[in-house]
Amino acid sequence: MHPLEAVPAIRRIDTDRDDLCALEVVGHFTSADLENAYGLLEGAYAVHEKIDLFVRITRYEGFDWGAAFTDVTVRGKTQALRHIRKYALVGGPGWLRTMVGIFGPLTSIETRYFNADEEAVAWEWVGGRPV
Repeated sequence: MHPLEAVPAIRRIDTDRDDLCALEVVGHFTSADLENAYGLLEGAYAVHEKIDLFVRITRYEGFDWGAAFTDVTVRGKTQALRHIRKYALVGGPGWLRTMVGIFGPLTSIETRYFNADEEAVAWEWVGGRPV
C-alpha cells in the first residue's frame, strides 16, 4: 500500500478462535469497505458452517447510504443469517443500541450491543479474545 492511499475503514482483528471473525470499523466506510468485510466473512463461512462475529466501531463518521442497498450488501446480510451464531457490536453511535434492540430479536443471530468501555465484557460474551 502506498503511504498516501486511504487505509480501509473496515479491518480484520486476529482472534484466538478460527470460528470467530472480528472486525474494526474506523471512521467513515464506503461500499468498497463493506464488500471487503463481506469477503472476509465469506472466507470464514467457507471454513466453518457457523461463526461468531465481533465488531468494534471507533471514531464513527458515518457511511455512504448507497452502500446499504447494493447487491453485495443484501447477499451478505442473507449469508449472515445462515452462518452467524453470536454477534457482539461494540461502540459506535448510540442509535446502534436501539437498532440492535429492535432488529436483533427478529433474526436467528444472538446479538448484543456493548458500549465502548464494555469491550472486555463483549469479548467474554462472544467467547474469544484478540491476539
